[in-house]
Amino acid sequence: MKNLNIYAGYRYPAQIISHVVWLYHRFTLSFCDIEELLAARSIVVSYETIRQ
Repeated sequence: MKNLNIYAGYRYPAQIISHVVWLYHRFTLSFCDIEELLAARSIVVSYETIRQ
């Protein structure tokens, strides 16, 4: 069985995408809240990117 990367072709690494999804669902944060949390970790991403 192959290890498929479900995030292949995306701009951001799978680890960042997974973390954003976890934050969004675990803490019921808005996209803007997540944008601010990532910015504090020097990850620049717009809330519109997170929404997509």
